[in-house]
Amino acid sequence: MTPEELLAARDRIVPDVITGGLRVLFCGINPSLMTGATGHHFAFPGNRFWPVLHQSGFTPRQLKPVEQSELLSYGLGITNVVARATARADELSAEEFRAGGRILTSKVEELRPRWLAVVGITAYRTAFGERQARIGPQDRQIGGAHVWALPNPSGLNAHWTVSSMAEEYGRLRSAVDSDAVIPTPDP
Repeated sequence: MTPEELLAARDRIVPDVITGGLRVLFCGINPSLMTGATGHHFAFPGNRFWPVLHQSGFTPRQLKPVEQSELLSYGLGITNVVARATARADELSAEEFRAGGRILTSKVEELRPRWLAVVGITAYRTAFGERQARIGPQDRQIGGAHVWALPNPSGLNAHWTVSSMAEEYGRLRSAVDSDAVIPTPDP
């Protein structure tokens, strides 16, 4: 990919990988320029989303970004808080995050995933006004979905290793799996 091709991807919107009734809707911060250029989520080579998703037990093998549509067969999907591609998340304004939170809420209300997993605690805090939120399960639901804040898998997030992220994503997977066997009361 040339620098020109990457720059041409600025502000592109990458289609979500979604359908109704997902087990987990993973929500990134916003697409990178590489994602914008390729149309594949978490496409930057240093991004650890795909290895972490596999190591945490969500997928039976490590998928490549080009295989993102296979997530749907596992009851998983991908969207973003802010839809437009940028070189860095710090190019986004707080208002874009808040607007993205409102759009995400509407999307979750329509699609009805059981869990919403926001990958990036700062994005979650800003989008939903939860300044004290920490990594892990949140006290609130959004559109009926349980919410879990996960560490951002970007290679720039040096505070988390692949192993420690896989452990946290695995905690979410365990919660999702235990939720799957809880009978839903009749309305």
